[in-house]
Amino acid sequence: FSSAMNQAFSHEPGTAISCLSIPITLHKEGGPGIPETEMKCGFKIGGGIDQDYKKCPQGYEDNGIYVTDMAPNSAATKSGLRVHDKILQLNGYDFTMVTHKKAVDYIKKVPVLNMLVARKGVTQT
Repeated sequence: FSSAMNQAFSHEPGTAISCLSIPITLHKEGGPGIPETEMKCGFKIGGGIDQDYKKCPQGYEDNGIYVTDMAPNSAATKSGLRVHDKILQLNGYDFTMVTHKKAVDYIKKVPVLNMLVARKGVTQT
C-alpha cells in the first residue's frame, strides 16, 4: 500500500457526501491575445466514469475526477487547490459522473473555474 491510499477520498456516486465541500475559484492564466481555450489552469486530472480506478497509481476508490498533479506557482496553486482533491462540481456541473474526456474538455472551455472539491481528512472548517 502506498501512502496515497490514505489521501484519496472515497464516495459512492449518488450518496450524500459526508465531508465538507471546499469552494475554490481558479482564474486561468494567459497572456494578452491568448485564446481562452489555451489559458493555463496549472493542474492535471485523473479519473472519470470511463476509467478503471483500480489501476490508478494514486489508489483512488471511485471513478471521481481527482487532481493528480499541479504546476508550481500556477493558477491552481494560488487558488488553494491541492493534489488529491476530488472535484465534485465545476461551475454548477456535476463532476461525479463524467468521463475523463468530458472533464478535460469542460475545464479547457471556461476561463474561470468555480469548483467544489472534497479533501480527505477535512470534514469541518
